[in-house]
Amino acid sequence: MTDRLYLYDTTLRDGQQTQGVQFSTREKIQIAEALDALGVDHIEGGWPGANPTDSEFFESRPETRATITAFGMTKRAGRSAENDDVLAAVLNADTRSVCIVGKTHDFHVTTALGITLEENLANIRDSIAHIVAQGREALFDAEHFFDGWKANPDYTLSAIRAAYDAGARWIVLCDTNGGTMPDEVAVITRAVVEAGIPGDRLGIHCHDDTGQAVACSLAAVEAGARQIQGTLNGLGERCGNANLTTLIPTLLLKEPYASTLHTGVTFEALRGLRQASRLLDDILNRVPSKQAPYVGASAFAHKAGLHASAIAKDPSTYEHIDPSVVGNSRIVPMSNQAGQSNLRERLLRAGIEVEKGDPALARILDRIKDQESRGYSYDTAQASFELLALDELGRLPDFFEVKRYRVTVERRRNKRGRMVSLSEAVVVVKIGGEKVMSVSESAGPDGSDRGPVNALSRALGKDLGPYQSIIDDVHLVDFKVRITDGGTDAVTRVIIDSEDGQGNRWSTVGVSANIVDASFDALVDAIRWKLVRDNAEPVARV
Repeated sequence: MTDRLYLYDTTLRDGQQTQGVQFSTREKIQIAEALDALGVDHIEGGWPGANPTDSEFFESRPETRATITAFGMTKRAGRSAENDDVLAAVLNADTRSVCIVGKTHDFHVTTALGITLEENLANIRDSIAHIVAQGREALFDAEHFFDGWKANPDYTLSAIRAAYDAGARWIVLCDTNGGTMPDEVAVITRAVVEAGIPGDRLGIHCHDDTGQAVACSLAAVEAGARQIQGTLNGLGERCGNANLTTLIPTLLLKEPYASTLHTGVTFEALRGLRQASRLLDDILNRVPSKQAPYVGASAFAHKAGLHASAIAKDPSTYEHIDPSVVGNSRIVPMSNQAGQSNLRERLLRAGIEVEKGDPALARILDRIKDQESRGYSYDTAQASFELLALDELGRLPDFFEVKRYRVTVERRRNKRGRMVSLSEAVVVVKIGGEKVMSVSESAGPDGSDRGPVNALSRALGKDLGPYQSIIDDVHLVDFKVRITDGGTDAVTRVIIDSEDGQGNRWSTVGVSANIVDASFDALVDAIRWKLVRDNAEPVARV
């Protein structure tokens, strides 16, 4: 027998408090559907009445297995729960579950609210009782609980007992300022259980201001709490909230949690964890954290030659789990630190077999080291690395030759008298014995300029003759620029991520003092890699 541990996601509310984050209603629905597919138990949709987007979400919320929860605060002093318009707005969202926040630290009651300690207890008690009387599940977020306990444990205990006695299903202990240490969380949570509030009625809500929100959440679970609140990718105010993307696989795969607890997340659903993490990053237009535990692009990347050699024999030598369990994959990146073991392993994973001791291996490593000394990086630009290796091995097909290209950016007034930009690119390639010239502008559907790199990408992919059907579904999905040296001699490194209609995604790199040249080199590599991977037949030279 294992205990049930419940997962409560608050990405749509706490996550939206992150600086620079503002979800649309449609985006909130997308995230809620992804969370539901993952298997969380509660999805906190926001604060009805606080802003139009939150109100719209509750009006058009998706059908979910998870319990959609409305968030609000306790009634205000001087009015009844039945006549508090803020509490009424939360209840009018018509959710099965309602979570309200209330003060439990005496300092905040007297200083922030400016009411007596007894008035605060009455607000908590009456608000929870009113929610329960409406037939709703009630959760009480005990704000500043741990700081309050350290200042006045008797009062904080009386505050959560008021909610518990009034019928709250969950009492959630909040480390609102995020400064409590894991051992303190464990000791205080255990004391709450010993004081008479059972662990299967306790939740934990931690912020990450010391980088320990996950550790604090696990400490509370070990002390008896049976609900964890957190967000996807640790999104949240200031330094973020407890990261469910880290917590969920830890709970399912690591001891003592795996054998003593169970959640609503299945192992099949766990394979979608990285996808859910990426969905949120895509919505926020953020670059995913490569070092993120479990789901980061570098979470299972093995750069050192010694590591790669051991990984080839048995992955468990340097991996704590199978990457596929969380929807991730192993990467053996190439760099000037790599040895021949790394190189052969990476080539083999790309479908390129090279015999041990082949002189080409040393040539490839020398070329990588030379390229990286000029600013290139093949850690993430795996497609460019494969092209480099094939070239040194004499296996790179000669698909086409770029004879010249030109790109212009014009700034002019449109017919409405507004200054607008327009980029135009001309690319000339030679395929076999025939030259082909393509011209393209960079105007988007709304007429706005998408920039010179977009114009070059369109022109390059506009007419490649016999290869056109292979590259028609290729599109650029990310464009990253890094300055590798400062000053007037600065070198620009461009990384381009491309994707095709089958969902294959690859990265290429270009380096130059000229950002357009660097971009174009990466674009050419992207097309060549696609042709190689799809086994395109080169046109014979005339």
